[in-house]
Amino acid sequence: MSMTRKPSGKLRRADDIAAYLLLAPFLLFLLAFIVYPVIQNLYYSFTNYNLGRAPSWIGLRNYTRLMGDEVFQQAVLNPVIFAVFSVAGLLLVSLCAAIALNRATRWARAVRAVTLYPYAMSMIAVSMVWLLLLDPTNGYINKLLTLLHLPRHMWLFDTSLALGCLIAISVWKDSGYCMLVLLAGMQAIDTALYDAARVDGANAFGQMRHVTLPGLKPVLLFVSVNSCIAAFKTFEQVQTMTGGDPLYSTTTIVHQIYQRGFGEYKMGYAASMSVVLLIMLLIVTALNFRAYGMEE
Repeated sequence: MSMTRKPSGKLRRADDIAAYLLLAPFLLFLLAFIVYPVIQNLYYSFTNYNLGRAPSWIGLRNYTRLMGDEVFQQAVLNPVIFAVFSVAGLLLVSLCAAIALNRATRWARAVRAVTLYPYAMSMIAVSMVWLLLLDPTNGYINKLLTLLHLPRHMWLFDTSLALGCLIAISVWKDSGYCMLVLLAGMQAIDTALYDAARVDGANAFGQMRHVTLPGLKPVLLFVSVNSCIAAFKTFEQVQTMTGGDPLYSTTTIVHQIYQRGFGEYKMGYAASMSVVLLIMLLIVTALNFRAYGMEE
């Protein structure tokens, strides 16, 4: 009868030491570049720290000031609108595209590759291209509307259209990546489940409802959480295309943090904005987990 020998105390200690040594670089990176900056930023949010001047404690004054800052209130509302419509648009477009391309044909593989190109481009490059397309005077979109005898628009200079344009561009850029993630999730679903659904008389819609969507729940959660976080962190697009205008209709929290911190050098006030952003991201993430029934 063979018996497994338990490792000795010295051997266990040696294994523990080796494990901690292997983890040490990551833990040091985590402490130095994530934990420490978060704690330092939290401290600065309770000070009147201006760049070039030593911080002094002022308590909750920055946060009470935020409550009366109308520009910041608009900067909080815009990312919420951005997240709702961009995530809904991404899930709808990506899911439909993944269903259409969930087959091993030659043209489907080519389309998958092409749809990933916008995601691989930097947001700065994408923003510059769309600035040319949406130019109210010489933009190709307005020229196309003129050819179709439709009214031209000011697009990024119109308070009712500017944020919608940024949302549409974001959906266009990220839909290829989200489609590939959903497609990978679809192909990981056991085909026996579809066979069983067909035996039970389920049509294509029934298979989608009872097999595909439940099987994609973890993937949908991943896409939703990452898309929400990306929406709240929107900055390059705003800074390049609109600068937060017109009338702050496209400004975001990150854009305001940049403006206050590096434009006006009010680092303490900007730090309080970043704390609010962190709290909002935690709430949004928790709501996504609850919406998909994955709280545990």
